[in-house]
Amino acid sequence: MTDDSTPPRPATARSWLREHSELGVCVLLLVLGVLVLTDALTMNVDITQRGPVGPRTVPLVVGTGLLAVAVLLAVDVLRGGRGEAEAGEDVDLDEPADRRTVALLTGVFLAFAALIGPLGFPVSGALLFWGSAYALGSRHLDRDPLIAAGLSLLTYFVFDNLLGVPLPGGPLMGVL
Repeated sequence: MTDDSTPPRPATARSWLREHSELGVCVLLLVLGVLVLTDALTMNVDITQRGPVGPRTVPLVVGTGLLAVAVLLAVDVLRGGRGEAEAGEDVDLDEPADRRTVALLTGVFLAFAALIGPLGFPVSGALLFWGSAYALGSRHLDRDPLIAAGLSLLTYFVFDNLLGVPLPGGPLMGVL
């Protein structure tokens, strides 16, 4: 025989935090936003500034966006909002992770980081884009390297010439 007339237990700080765990994400977003804004505002841009849109623009927009999302999420959580539980995508949780893909992507990113200095962004970026496509399953060996090279050159041109953010050109510095 149970007694349903027992009063509910008072909420403790620990149970309140457990019910509002999304506030941890708010704190993380707030810290990241402050870090990005601090870094952007202390950036020395005299050398690279060529116009009204310089290297500070994107970090300022991203940092401000992070702060806005942190505040809006905190307000929503404190008003009782909760994230939806995972509805269960078409993923079999009993299957192991695809370690081969993770290892290939890790290798591609490490190779990019090692090669950007000596080879420059256009060549190492093309290897990054092609290697990532290959690691994620694309097997168009005739088309993918051409798309990767075009995307890398376009990215280099936009950042170096239009945005004024100098990227290492490597051996192609005199050509581009």
